[in-house]
Amino acid sequence: MQIFNDVQQEIARKIKPESNISNWKDWKWQLKNSVKTIQKFESLTGIRFSEADRRLIDKTLDRFPLSITPYYLSLIDTDNYQNDPVFKQAFADINELTVLKTDMVDPLSEDTDSPVPGITHRYPDRVLFHVSNVCSMYCRHCTRKRKVGDIDSIPGKAQLLDGIEYIKNTPQVRDVLLSGGDPLMLSDSYLDWLLSEITAIPHVEVVRIGTRMPVVLPYRITSSLIDVLKKYQPLWINTHFNHPREITASSKEALAMLANAGFPLGNQSVLLANVNDCPRIMKKLVHKLVQNRVRPYYIYQCDLSEGLSHFRTPVGKGIEIMESLIGHTSGFAVPTYVIDAPGGGGKIPIMPNYIISWSTNKVVLRNYEGIITTYTEPESYESKFCDRNCNECNLELQLDEADEQKGVGIEQLLSDYDEAISLIPDNNERYNRRDNNGG
Repeated sequence: MQIFNDVQQEIARKIKPESNISNWKDWKWQLKNSVKTIQKFESLTGIRFSEADRRLIDKTLDRFPLSITPYYLSLIDTDNYQNDPVFKQAFADINELTVLKTDMVDPLSEDTDSPVPGITHRYPDRVLFHVSNVCSMYCRHCTRKRKVGDIDSIPGKAQLLDGIEYIKNTPQVRDVLLSGGDPLMLSDSYLDWLLSEITAIPHVEVVRIGTRMPVVLPYRITSSLIDVLKKYQPLWINTHFNHPREITASSKEALAMLANAGFPLGNQSVLLANVNDCPRIMKKLVHKLVQNRVRPYYIYQCDLSEGLSHFRTPVGKGIEIMESLIGHTSGFAVPTYVIDAPGGGGKIPIMPNYIISWSTNKVVLRNYEGIITTYTEPESYESKFCDRNCNECNLELQLDEADEQKGVGIEQLLSDYDEAISLIPDNNERYNRRDNNGG
């Protein structure tokens, strides 16, 4: 695989003449040399903006800062940058300053549903834990534009400890999602400490990390990071590819390292106007994802955050894309299309309608081809009465794992899993006497 192509080599040497592939693949070097000004962007890409455009872009950057890794910058098609999906996700647009009356600073009410700073507790059994407000790149479509890049609100260890304490004191929380910003902006040692604290909580069953590093800075996925993360299984990792062009040789290498280490991988895309709002693009994206052992998880309708109106599509476009996927490709390659409800209502699945009608005895359905068929309901179905008193339930409510370790006789005594130290025959006189004497 070609990991250091001519474009990347040229960009690296423009940054520093002595730069080589070792520098390029060093994630800290990438961060240190992130593109944060129009001048640097023009210098590294050869793209030139007019003075009028530069003034408009400056207005945008005054409110929403710029940060692009050299790696992600190298993916821009400079000959057609106005239509390039990488450019549109990475570079500022004057349309970001358009704020509609329906736009909101915090459309998902994450701050409102925050019992302690850094924690959003919306669903009964899981919490979102904001552990970083900085990213390796500032995506122009970010729903948290109000926070990301704000160096004055980067959570310190004291705030993280408050969040950890909340999780400890809330036993219904079994699932913790680390988000930000990007959690992988934290150092390996800091992540090690954070994960050790969270996974030590007895009622936490699974931890998830949401990161865009495999997309915008794949070199962050290092063997040392893998060694840290492997200590805290089960750990699930969700990433954020929006377009097939983002799946490069370097991103494939990063995904392979994560998959080979045993982490289940998922992907959350955002439906973006003039970026990926096309059935063919989305189908190609999900196919490339599953080829790299990444399960397409969600397609999000673009949120009502301020400055995102130019990215939004009608919901009908999302339905059209789902129609092009369901039945037309592998089921495990079909993500769930959701609207994250304004006001903190959570993710609402949006699907094409496959039920045409139904009566007491039949359901009328259509398939992906438009074939209409029926399903006959059972003639007699009696639901068992449930009074919701699970402790007194005498039905088949066996929720514990089956015990596979049932040694018998000498096998039981030889085993390490059973605490028995002797076998006592029935009707042993001495033991009967003990029982009768209360011994």
